[in-house]
Amino acid sequence: MKRYKFTKLHRFCLASLSLILILSSIIPMQLAIAKTQAPRPQAIFTLGGDPIREEFTAQLAQWYPSLDIWISSGPNPKETREIFQSASIPLTRLHIDLRAVDTVTNFTSLVADFKQRHLQHLYLITSDYHMTRAKAIATIILGSQGIVFTPIAVPSARAQESTFQILRDVGRSLFWIVTGRTGASLKTG
Repeated sequence: MKRYKFTKLHRFCLASLSLILILSSIIPMQLAIAKTQAPRPQAIFTLGGDPIREEFTAQLAQWYPSLDIWISSGPNPKETREIFQSASIPLTRLHIDLRAVDTVTNFTSLVADFKQRHLQHLYLITSDYHMTRAKAIATIILGSQGIVFTPIAVPSARAQESTFQILRDVGRSLFWIVTGRTGASLKTG
């Protein structure tokens, strides 16, 4: 009987598949634990990029006066503060983070801050056309850190994002889990 010889590529593919299988079982468990420990959201997390999202968040924050608000890379910090001030939201509740350069880094740049503050459940706010990709990334990045999310989509008139964008960012999110890097400098489209 002839023995099959594994090449480096075969070993890499096998290791990659094993990692994906392990992660696909660990993340759901971590999300279930987080949901049990924190059944209601403890903060509001809004993906920047559109002032309409921030206006929506300010309205939502009025209903939840005890929740801090995190805005990741909003288009204009001064305008963001004005939106929340005009909604009578104390700026002490508002955390504006400008480190992100794209959707994946919206999550990776803040996940350590959420963990440090022991946040296990977030409202996730973004536009409806962007929500599928945001949920996929959040499931991997937040989920890998034991943080569950409740998505709230802001209505828009834009078409849904492409499957390519979603799959690309799922891959980048998995890459972040393994390496701590997002591959943002390699992103296209």
